[in-house]
Amino acid sequence: MFTPIIRSLLDTDLYKLTMLSPMLHRFPANQAVYNFVCRNTPQYPLASLKAEVEEQLDHLCSLTYTEDELDYLGTKSFFKSDFIDFLRIFHFQRRYITVSTDGDALNVTARGPQIHVMGFEIFVLSIINELYFRRYATPEVLQEGRQRLAEKMLMLRDFRTQSPVAEVPAPNVLKFANGTTAPLAGGALHTIRHPFQFFDFGTRRRFAREWHEEVVATLAREVPQYFTGTSNMYLAKKYGLAAIGTMAHEYLQTFQAVGVQLRNFQKAALEAWVHEYRGDLGVALTDVVGMDAFLADFDLYFAKLFDGLRHDSGDPVVWGEKALAHYQRLRIDAHTKRLVFSDALNVPKALRLHEHFSDRVQCGFGIGTDLSNDLGVPALNIVMKLTECNGQPVAKLSDTPGKTLCSDETFLAYLRQVFKQAA
Repeated sequence: MFTPIIRSLLDTDLYKLTMLSPMLHRFPANQAVYNFVCRNTPQYPLASLKAEVEEQLDHLCSLTYTEDELDYLGTKSFFKSDFIDFLRIFHFQRRYITVSTDGDALNVTARGPQIHVMGFEIFVLSIINELYFRRYATPEVLQEGRQRLAEKMLMLRDFRTQSPVAEVPAPNVLKFANGTTAPLAGGALHTIRHPFQFFDFGTRRRFAREWHEEVVATLAREVPQYFTGTSNMYLAKKYGLAAIGTMAHEYLQTFQAVGVQLRNFQKAALEAWVHEYRGDLGVALTDVVGMDAFLADFDLYFAKLFDGLRHDSGDPVVWGEKALAHYQRLRIDAHTKRLVFSDALNVPKALRLHEHFSDRVQCGFGIGTDLSNDLGVPALNIVMKLTECNGQPVAKLSDTPGKTLCSDETFLAYLRQVFKQAA
């Protein structure tokens, strides 16, 4: 009996929509290719899922946004009315996505107009994950997941952020990252540690849709002082949580293939984001060509316009120290900025990073697989990435070598040469 995995087009991450909007407004004719990749070795061949994946994609392509969902999206002030109107008539088209096998490997390729294929990513990954893990969804495994979640919450309950550790000048009022303020005597030095805040980034690698919802609902109920939101739009709507998202690599990579001089693609992407959102959604991703190359482009103009930066590869402490040193060189008070960490995080690692940085800068922690797929069964490391745009290859030069992605070694070498990166 067929059981649909995706039941709402809102069951995706916010950043897929926040990237779609500027693509619709600037590059509606872009043609793009996205490819599925499994980076680790599954317990059994993903190729065996082909027929079920095809069936789930058929169902996905039958869905449209409901008026209730569109009304919810319309409450987000950063979305323009014409974008909501586009979503009103949008549906995924089956002809733009194909599934095949190569031995034990499963191949999924989305090819077509970028504004019609870029949204497949999160749904494809959620579908493959849930189909793969269905055979492991026993009462014993679910109980193990609940026990592990309880241990995380106990760790958070034991955590204390009340002790101030750093002196900062504050003439009249001290504003905390959660929006609260406290009156202060003019010119005095006061102490502060920015509060610990984390959020769910687990949609694309979740064990199952129902398990993901159970985790988010439990965290929202039990540790609301720390758990501040989710990237999943459906769950944000259902539980009244903040929908959280920034930009992803595909957004910046697109600007490698739209007629911009390659050396300036990051600046063009950041400028377009600012133009689209006018101060909203102000966290920039830094590792499309590495942190050093990003900071070379992230000048005073952008550093003032963007609220903060997101880490997604490389040593997070080294990355954070580079960000803070950059703000200091630009004479920007880092207490007014935010560093968002989102690379393979778990709760203990997030708490350690908070301990290291929170006396100097606001911090946020996007935790994915460790929340939505920590049940004692080895998780899949799967992605679906932009590999080609307008007939040209695009690439990511990650600060973690294993995350570098490109289908064309010649272009990859050229990109390294332009940005002075060693192979």
